[in-house]
Amino acid sequence: MELTVNGLQYHIRMKAGDVGRYVFLPGDPFRTDLIASFLDDAVVVAHNREHKTWTGYLEGEKVSVTSTGMGCPSTAIALEELIKIGADTFIRIGTAGRVSKESFDESLDGVICSAAVRDEGTTIQYIPIEYPAVADRNVTAALEFAAKRRGLNYLVGITQSKDSFYGQHEPENMPNSEYLKNRWNAWIKGNVACSEMECAALYVISSIRGVRAGGIMNYKSMEETIMTACDAVKLLIKHDVTNQIEFEKLK
Repeated sequence: MELTVNGLQYHIRMKAGDVGRYVFLPGDPFRTDLIASFLDDAVVVAHNREHKTWTGYLEGEKVSVTSTGMGCPSTAIALEELIKIGADTFIRIGTAGRVSKESFDESLDGVICSAAVRDEGTTIQYIPIEYPAVADRNVTAALEFAAKRRGLNYLVGITQSKDSFYGQHEPENMPNSEYLKNRWNAWIKGNVACSEMECAALYVISSIRGVRAGGIMNYKSMEETIMTACDAVKLLIKHDVTNQIEFEKLK
């Protein structure tokens, strides 16, 4: 069943041709404006509910930015509809909380998320919990190389994708506080780098649909994080157009 309104995708309110194959995915609709300022000739294409989209260009290729809203349910909706209209490469740009001891290194600029803990409810309605939430290796390599080239220090590691912000930050106020605290300690012992609310859905659905996705989380300068993501997309564009980049050698 195709859910559309006047030929437009039901939630993001766009059709094929409105976005490029490369799409940045912040959670916050207001952050789309900032990300769009790093694109050439960017214009607002649509804004419905939490989903605001700009489309512009990088290296002459059409590139878009669409906000997902907070959490895996709305991220899944935006991703599914973007895939239906032709997008196939996604980079989540966001913020995250520190989890592992290593992540509290103050020299870190953020985390490039290579995989996600599926500590949420959306993806179990797609596929059993044993299925991994893993970023595309080429997108991750491009992000890692772009960060190093800028002289930035991003930890490459696992993120925990959760459903409850206050379950993390105020577990003592929850009836199942001990359960939440025990799980949080497990993430620390398991070297989970950071915690946010969207990557698990992005990675699981991208793997199922056969598209590419990665994520970069900011600790310090959002502008630097955005520029790093833009540089990564430029590398991906060069690879996709000319096949001149061997991503394994970027590492």
